[in-house]
Amino acid sequence: MRLRNIAIIAHVDHGKTTLVDQLFRQSGTFRENQRVAERAMDSNDLEKERGITILAKCTSIEWTDKTTNELTHINIVDTPGHADFGGEVERILSMVDGVVLLVDAAEGPMPQTKFVTGKALALGLRPIVVVNKIDRPDARAQEVLDEVFDLFVTLEANDDQLDFPVIFASGRNGYAGRDSDVRSGDLTPLFETIVAHVPPPAADVDGEFKMLVSLLDRDNFVGRILTGRILSGTLKLNTQIRALSPDGKVVEEGRASKIFAFRGLERVPVDEARAGDIIALAGFSKATVADTIADITVTEPLHAQPIDPPTLSMTFAVNDSPYAGRDGSKVTSRMISDRLVREAEGNVAVKVTESASKDAFEVAGRGELQLGVLIETMRREGFELSISRPRVIYGTDENGKRTEPYEIVVIDVDEQYSGTVVEKMAGRKAEMTDMRPSGGGKTRLTFSAPARGLIGYHGEFLSDTRGTGIMNRLFEKYGPYKGAVSGRGNGVLISTETGEAVGYALGYLQPRGTLMIEPGEAVYQGMVIGENARDEDLEVNPLKSKALTNFRASGKDDAIQLSPPKRLTLEQAIAYIEEDELVEVTPNFIRLRKIHLDPNERKKASRAKNAG
Repeated sequence: MRLRNIAIIAHVDHGKTTLVDQLFRQSGTFRENQRVAERAMDSNDLEKERGITILAKCTSIEWTDKTTNELTHINIVDTPGHADFGGEVERILSMVDGVVLLVDAAEGPMPQTKFVTGKALALGLRPIVVVNKIDRPDARAQEVLDEVFDLFVTLEANDDQLDFPVIFASGRNGYAGRDSDVRSGDLTPLFETIVAHVPPPAADVDGEFKMLVSLLDRDNFVGRILTGRILSGTLKLNTQIRALSPDGKVVEEGRASKIFAFRGLERVPVDEARAGDIIALAGFSKATVADTIADITVTEPLHAQPIDPPTLSMTFAVNDSPYAGRDGSKVTSRMISDRLVREAEGNVAVKVTESASKDAFEVAGRGELQLGVLIETMRREGFELSISRPRVIYGTDENGKRTEPYEIVVIDVDEQYSGTVVEKMAGRKAEMTDMRPSGGGKTRLTFSAPARGLIGYHGEFLSDTRGTGIMNRLFEKYGPYKGAVSGRGNGVLISTETGEAVGYALGYLQPRGTLMIEPGEAVYQGMVIGENARDEDLEVNPLKSKALTNFRASGKDDAIQLSPPKRLTLEQAIAYIEEDELVEVTPNFIRLRKIHLDPNERKKASRAKNAG
């Protein structure tokens, strides 16, 4: 049986997971009558809700060539398309011998396409280019193909990599062909190209057993599960093996208590695995990503691909609001610490350090979305947290001057909104590097922008473009510090009391700004209950009720009409707050608050900041 190991890489929403679904169906991995959820590889709840891939996953299919009747076992890795989860992509590429690069037939190469393709080309992998969604009415297949070739040249691809095979496909409809006119059939041309173009694993079956860990998972029954590709040798069940850290130190020794191979969507126990196989392994309690699992006699670790550093950090602290502990079951610093350490073990793009306060932790990652997903996952697990505003991680150049992370920002927007976007981006210290029409009355704007200036902009961008704009961001470089960037334009309404909000009071507060609560909602002193129409903060009493008198009311003040409150999602709340504010996150509530709940403490902190 032939063996092929491939990864599917693409920009977010270009159709990777949908195409894998069709590969499953047409290879016979799913039975004809088997009920399988759409985008079966997106098994995580957050992935299903957001429609994006967050975690890299391994799977496999077995395809029989109808001409030769020869069977091929194809291990497939479905990778995240969003730049914030790039750490997953980098690790996965070390396990495969080829990549299928998926590009939308209308959008063409996007920032994440450049990111993942650059990583693949640097490892010497030869891509198969699939121009997907060929049935779109606005498809421009040949132009997109030219753009892909230009991208490869820009990324300094070698001659072999530039001579890439091209497949035109519709993942949703399950057909592919070598001509852009294809509108029917099946995915046989793609299967044939994978088998012909991707080399079999260059593996030494007779050597000592060695495997580099690329993914870490947990199972309630067998504990920690390490996934990677066997580079050399053979591993049998219960063999004595050891784990080596990247610097060659012995992490631990143990036995291969369970060996799993990938069969479709499932991990299947096997007694033996050979060089070239992608396997999952149980039996270790300390070994982690980038460690080498090897024969007991091996002393030299395998080279692990370096990971791009995190660029953004937040403080995760114990919830100390008056309502702490009422909603969640995991509220102590020890529980939070254990959970964050576990996350950092399996996710190499996340770094966790304990802050000066023992009840708070600095968590650094690739971007707002990645950290937002971590917070959302933790709140669903029953955690209560206080989250700070995101901060970029600064660096220094060779002259000792301060540097900060920059991002490439690619924006597709209707022509009528391009002026507004350019103006707003300029205010956030961004420099426009390209502007061109992208068809259909849209303009594509490209900027180089400090990451600090983009925090909190996405919601404003959607409002400015009436929800029609598309913005994609990718880490570019560390560059010179750009100076102060203007923050939120409006102040907030701060509650002076603790209790349940009263409709009468909210009716009188409504003209002052935009409310974020409704009558009957629990509030506390120092909690942010709305946005002020002016630029300063305003302390208000949302508990004030109507004074009772012996006079009959005229009726005009009884009919209070309240507008629906402004509800912020988790990511919106994190981006909205200023440095003196926090987001209180519990399983059922997202509240905004001041760091110092007492007004006197807030004044002291403000004076100290101004004096500094």
